Amino acid sequence: MMHHTYLEHTQSVLHTRLKGSGSHQPGNIVREHIPFITLSRETAAGATTIGQQLVTLLNQKIENDAQHWVLLDKDLLTQALLHHQLPAQLAKYLPEDRISETKAVIGELVGLHPSLWQLEHKIAEAILQLAHVGQVIFAGRAAHLITRALPGGLHVRHVASLQTRVNRLAAALKVSPDEAARQIEAQDLAKRRFVRSHFDSDLEDPHQYDLVLNTDHLSPAASARIIVSALHEYAKSRSPATMPATAAASRVHAT
Repeated sequence: MMHHTYLEHTQSVLHTRLKGSGSHQPGNIVREHIPFITLSRETAAGATTIGQQLVTLLNQKIENDAQHWVLLDKDLLTQALLHHQLPAQLAKYLPEDRISETKAVIGELVGLHPSLWQLEHKIAEAILQLAHVGQVIFAGRAAHLITRALPGGLHVRHVASLQTRVNRLAAALKVSPDEAARQIEAQDLAKRRFVRSHFDSDLEDPHQYDLVLNTDHLSPAASARIIVSALHEYAKSRSPATMPATAAASRVHAT
């Protein structure tokens, strides 16, 4: 499937699901055990590929398009902006790094509306509402922290040795190992700063996650199977009295 086709399909699925869920606001969310997954990752630890494998595995037993799992990774900002009926090009003002006071002021001076601070709030709102309707895999944007009050989320962290990540990124981008290492250092620093600045939290704290996977020797397919199995066990541990009819236990099958 072409990338743009997948995005169009994702938007359609999310629109149908959000429309059916009613107009919940984050402050009024009913805390049901509706499944979703967040993927936090070190740069080049493989989370995007694992997320794609997860979508395939989780959708194997689902025939209804409106119930399909979707992955929101690099296009998470675009999806969130579209959800709030904001121009998708505003995403360029919101890298996964902290927004400096200087940058925020510049945004105001050049007429960026809403402000960068308001945009960040809207992104968080969209992530929270999409998590509430379920069957979404979020990668990045501190989704594990934004959604931590919701009981249905499985929060996963992906790590790998620096050498493994350098080798992967150098091969993917066709750049030298030194350039790959430079990009990894810059991107990892940006992610840590983003989480520290916005949530006063340590991105690398393992206690924030249900599962931490070292992908040095795990293929994306193997990692995805482990996550699906963990989600299955997570769903089974919930009381039937509190699980909604669309809960993970009725759809997720460990392989």
